[in-house]
Amino acid sequence: MTGRTAAWPPVYDRAYVPEAGERYWNRARETMSPDERDALVLENIQGLMHWAYARAPFYRSRWQAAGLEPGDIRSLDDFARVPTITKADLRADQAAYPPFGSYLCVEPPDIVRVHGTSGTSGRPTAFAWSADDYATISEAHARIMWSFGVRPSDTVFVGSILSLYVGSWGALAGTERLGATAFPFGAGVPGQTLQAIGWMSQMQPTVFYGTPSYALRLAEAARGEGIDPRSLGLRIMFFSGEPGAGIPTTKALIEETFGVACIDCGSMGEMTPWMHLAECAERTGMHLWQDIVYAELLDPKTWQRVPYGGGGTPVYTHLERRCQPMIRLVSGDYAEWTDAPCACGRTYPRFPRGIAGRIDDMLTVRGENVYPSAIEEVLREFPSCDGEFEIVVTRERHMDELRVRFESTHENDSTDTIARVGAALKRKLGVRAQIEVCPPGSLLRTDLKSRRVRDERSKQ
Repeated sequence: MTGRTAAWPPVYDRAYVPEAGERYWNRARETMSPDERDALVLENIQGLMHWAYARAPFYRSRWQAAGLEPGDIRSLDDFARVPTITKADLRADQAAYPPFGSYLCVEPPDIVRVHGTSGTSGRPTAFAWSADDYATISEAHARIMWSFGVRPSDTVFVGSILSLYVGSWGALAGTERLGATAFPFGAGVPGQTLQAIGWMSQMQPTVFYGTPSYALRLAEAARGEGIDPRSLGLRIMFFSGEPGAGIPTTKALIEETFGVACIDCGSMGEMTPWMHLAECAERTGMHLWQDIVYAELLDPKTWQRVPYGGGGTPVYTHLERRCQPMIRLVSGDYAEWTDAPCACGRTYPRFPRGIAGRIDDMLTVRGENVYPSAIEEVLREFPSCDGEFEIVVTRERHMDELRVRFESTHENDSTDTIARVGAALKRKLGVRAQIEVCPPGSLLRTDLKSRRVRDERSKQ
């Protein structure tokens, strides 16, 4: 039994849950051949485009300007002709047609939830969810959480802020649909980290959701209270919001610290169900659940599709949402992909190294392209670099300078260690970095996404 009936958007049996020993939530969908999946994806794209063309002036005007109608899309190659959209396009459209933009495809009374962006990089973007969208999100997340080992017998501790941020709500929706016990603890309130440790010690949840940087902060705080993070009872920790869980050295640090399987997942709030990129229990990179959200990888300069083995920016299309469907939304992230088999037996392509970071977060230092995730990967190789870190870029005497500051609990951190960290960064990045050791607890911490980069060149 798969739980799906034939329709667009698809309708699922909300009572369906696999047997606990079953590896797949939907074996047929997850193991189908790539050609079979492409046919399913195309069918859903066609249904989606007809739906949006009839209801969303935002899409209709763009497609008409490109000389396209939904009936022109007869293959996935044809779909590449559909214009891409950006976050800036969405913000501008919502400003012109408040509050939800002209890409809203349902009547306002059909909206049951509003989420959105923080607006830190511009006008906030409002996300509208209808009741059937919420059911779709719940179904997708339950299916994906099942793939990395969550079962109805688990208790899932949601250690992330419960507000506009859709990550926490998506984790909660998947937990409830799967039939596990939800513990929506939250984050972001002063004193809540110590409270979280107390509650986790008491309740012994088996699964944790949050950001990688907050997990490491929890471990630090637990040790400060004389509590071994491994005693909290966790067996799975899954993360979104930042690249840490996809960085091998950070993943290894989390797994060693808590004694867990560390799962990397997540794409964009706009693309909820955001878990459509997620590792399975094998942890060989993020599967692209192409029958839920169709992902393409495009060269950010030519906007042509990148073959497997290459890298580019992911572009996403909802296949199962009616309310505010995203159709060829440019993520602005950078990733590399492969269609090599995974031991889990699922036939989806993968991002074997996860999301490297945002293209606009990439730093160009003395002509070299530097991703903060690459610096984190090097630092976590050294036991001395066991606390927070910060990246500062300045311009001195017309030259870019990269300074990497890290905390160390090793009181006698030697100049030899500093030299070895500097040499490792030089090999990885191709540029020299100044290394600074800071006292434990001196660098900024956050319950949300980490803020580890300061580019001060524009101020100088």
